[in-house]
Amino acid sequence: MTKTYAALLRGINVGGRAKVPMAELRTLLTGLGYGEVRTHLQSGNAFFTAVKGDEQALAAKISAAIEQHFGFPVDCLVRDHTYLRNVADACPFPAADLEPKQLHVTYLSRQPDPERYAGLDQAPFLPEEFRLGDRCVYLYAPDGLGRSKLGETLSRPKLTKGMIATTRNWNTVTKLVELTHG
Repeated sequence: MTKTYAALLRGINVGGRAKVPMAELRTLLTGLGYGEVRTHLQSGNAFFTAVKGDEQALAAKISAAIEQHFGFPVDCLVRDHTYLRNVADACPFPAADLEPKQLHVTYLSRQPDPERYAGLDQAPFLPEEFRLGDRCVYLYAPDGLGRSKLGETLSRPKLTKGMIATTRNWNTVTKLVELTHG
């Protein structure tokens, strides 16, 4: 039985570094034996079908193939439709009332330790806010991620140490759900 997955690549095609052309990525994923391969945007969102498997193993296989083909490492997370739908549905902020550039999800390779975030006083960052979710962090940044001081703080190694973390805006979050739906 096959299942549709999203591969979320971290830090590619940003500022002229870690260039991964989407056509080459599609060819690479097809060469790994995945089916119905497609991409969305240039920032590292790929979709494919595979025999139902372990997301971490799929991500490791894709990361290794990218490094071998392109010559540089790229962190990758693989998530299925059910997980992506649950993350979107569990959003603690009123997504329907916000502009998509104001709401972001940082997908994480494992469940964040609440203790790491407990000492982070959100008051100085207001009206920006964050909430922890299932292997993710939700960020409300009314002026967008590029101007977000809280977003910058949340990406510091102290909070993300030992995890792969990659952020998507709300438009992409909903597109991930749509494009993994069987």
